[in-house]
Amino acid sequence: MPGGAVARVLVDSPLPQLDQFFDYSVPERFRASARPGVRVRVPLRTGGRIADGWLVELADTSEYGGRLSELEDVVSEVPLLMPEVWALARAVADRAAGNASDVLRLAIPSRYVRVERTWVAAPGDPGPLPDTPPAIHGAPAGRVEAGIARGERMSLSADPRPLRLPTGEWVGAWAVTIAVAAAHALAAGRSSILVVPDYRDQGQLEAALAASVDPRRVLRTDARQSGGERYRAFLDATRDEARIVIGNRSTVYAPAARLGLIAIWDDGDALLNEPLAPGVHPRDAALVRQEQSGSALLLMAHTRSVEVERLVEIGWVHDIAPVGSAKPRIIPTEQQATPEPGSARIPSAAWRQAQEAVREGPVLVQVARPGNAPLLACDRCREPARCAACGGTLAVPRSGGDPGCVLCGTRASAWRCPVCDGTKLRVVTVGASRTAEELGRAFPRTRIILSDGERPVLKVDAEPGLVVATRGAEPIADGGYRAVLLLDGERMLLRESLRVAEDCLRWWSNASALAAPGAPVFLVGVAGTLATALSTWRQAEWAATELAARRALRFPPAVRVASITASNAAVARAVEAVRAIEGVDVLGPAPADDGLERAIVRFDYAAGAPVARELRAEMIRVATERRRPVAGRPARRPPVLRVRFDDPDVP
Repeated sequence: MPGGAVARVLVDSPLPQLDQFFDYSVPERFRASARPGVRVRVPLRTGGRIADGWLVELADTSEYGGRLSELEDVVSEVPLLMPEVWALARAVADRAAGNASDVLRLAIPSRYVRVERTWVAAPGDPGPLPDTPPAIHGAPAGRVEAGIARGERMSLSADPRPLRLPTGEWVGAWAVTIAVAAAHALAAGRSSILVVPDYRDQGQLEAALAASVDPRRVLRTDARQSGGERYRAFLDATRDEARIVIGNRSTVYAPAARLGLIAIWDDGDALLNEPLAPGVHPRDAALVRQEQSGSALLLMAHTRSVEVERLVEIGWVHDIAPVGSAKPRIIPTEQQATPEPGSARIPSAAWRQAQEAVREGPVLVQVARPGNAPLLACDRCREPARCAACGGTLAVPRSGGDPGCVLCGTRASAWRCPVCDGTKLRVVTVGASRTAEELGRAFPRTRIILSDGERPVLKVDAEPGLVVATRGAEPIADGGYRAVLLLDGERMLLRESLRVAEDCLRWWSNASALAAPGAPVFLVGVAGTLATALSTWRQAEWAATELAARRALRFPPAVRVASITASNAAVARAVEAVRAIEGVDVLGPAPADDGLERAIVRFDYAAGAPVARELRAEMIRVATERRRPVAGRPARRPPVLRVRFDDPDVP
């Protein structure tokens, strides 16, 4: 065949047996448009179907000895799959025993023909590069700048306070640090990728970037955009100009010319857990991309995740000690047994401080959950109270009266604790709505602001008021809150999860960082090492202690894990395939949903590649297993074998 007449195509399919290159001949009519990175349509010999795919490479010859099928069509002549994005997708998919096409589905948005034609006709002006960005806030002078220049992996604890931008807008100090770091990379003619958990963080970071760089150099990619806007931003990112790309977890796969910096804010936030296959965390994808590209990597948070602590301890990520940051004034406070009428279960000392602080400005009250109904637990052992009939949560009805199940309505008059046989219940959580009502009665002439998932509030002004917010939904206040009350700590710690303590410390730290310098922050009803770590602002030391405990028990991230969900026989075969690999041990199997079973495979990081290969081979074997129908019987359900590496749902 003449040069470049063979197209190597990755078919867009979730089937594991199709996760490989297929060779097609390029007909003469497509010789000019068939370039690496374009979308194509190709025939599949099975059933004569036509499938979408990506033209990844062009070759002179094919190893296939027979006659090649021809490309059916070139969907778009604009290359969308950049070589560096393909290399990243292939690497992270192999690491997680997944399909590269699944990763590309996250990385490349849906096509909009009209947007594409407009973009080709009028590419637009990206604006000038910044001249001399200011020094990076919160780090030793020149330290992060030097790390960006030499492509270093860095961990930096954020300055825990709000800062005022030249525009008069208030943002977290972390946003200023990341924005200026990206400006330094941009000034050197290199792109940056900035990953944040949600739109609240993105808004702060965009405001901070506007003070450092030309807005035309900033590209936003997130689910809140229209499809056309997101596709236009993606097309702009494929150009050769240096850009700053900002968005949520899938942004880590965005194309970026001469990538100089990847920054991730608060990598421990559960919103960064990727729910779609193959479920690769953006932190892990960023580590792979940093190594492939030679860019710098900056991991920032108020509370260092245990995963980052492990990377720091093994020397893969360099810890940078923050400078010039004032620690919040944390005051651990006991939960009072019988709250004062209308005090919303706030201890007396915190109550008095709130009354004084609210005269000067806004006061934040963080609660565990939205809604109105108070949740209950055993008064003796603090076990969450559940319905004996259906297992639902017990709560006091909004209208008052006896406690009952929130699911089936069964009354709990004869409730008995299954752990300690106690019969007395106590309130452990009151929802945000109920707390706002109580505070409204206690402060009749004070403005009450409620912020939760259904009624989000992004910012509040400096006027006096009480802001009741669920965890993660706290608005930023102009000048910072004059006092912060962290309620329901006891209830937050009752959640059954390996990461519950780490999550709580992160929630409380992020809320504390919204306080004005010197303002009191009351942590209610929590004592021990968590309260000490928060009050001394030594979250990194707590993460080191937590990692040591998990290492002793062989819990992640001291080791990696993979969950295997299938029928009993399929789980047994998959487990047998990996059991002989050194450093592997297996927990289970245990019953899972839909009559399936689940086993947990634990393995050292060095064994990750062979474990992924063996489980991948087993997935292909199950997917290609012949299933002949039996006359007179209904068709059998196709076999299921689900594999999830680094599964965040493993308790």
